[in-house]
Amino acid sequence: MSVPTGLQAGDREPDTIDTSGVHVWLILWKATRSVEALARKSVKGLGMGNSDFGILETLLHKGPLPVNEIGKRVLLASGSMTTAIDRLQQRGFVARKDHPTDHRTWLVHLTTSGRKWIKKAFAQHAVRMDAALASLSNEEKTALVQTLKKVGKGAEALT
Repeated sequence: MSVPTGLQAGDREPDTIDTSGVHVWLILWKATRSVEALARKSVKGLGMGNSDFGILETLLHKGPLPVNEIGKRVLLASGSMTTAIDRLQQRGFVARKDHPTDHRTWLVHLTTSGRKWIKKAFAQHAVRMDAALASLSNEEKTALVQTLKKVGKGAEALT
């Protein structure tokens, strides 16, 4: 095999990038794992697990929601949601209230202390996530968001 000067066998030329679906998936997977590991470490440093943090963050940004709706957003099954809501209620972060139109359903609300805690915790977490992407310009982040949304919708259409 002939190798261009300055490259070793197995190296690619600097301007050649493998754009095959498998390679792009592998790069996306590795990047996701790295960012997720940082996010998990960030949340753990706040003294909370990912599920509980996700529930509080959802309530902060979406307002009061039924338990099943929160579960869909944080990817938790019904039984796990009940346990997590109980745990957060014991800490004084959330309260269950009657749904105004569906008396079979509870709405989960942030308490005053829960709102105060998650606002502060989310701000700290946001700083860490911003640091993870600091190597990208705002234009690159915008392009990345648009591209990842397009990838997600394309893959979703195939399922």
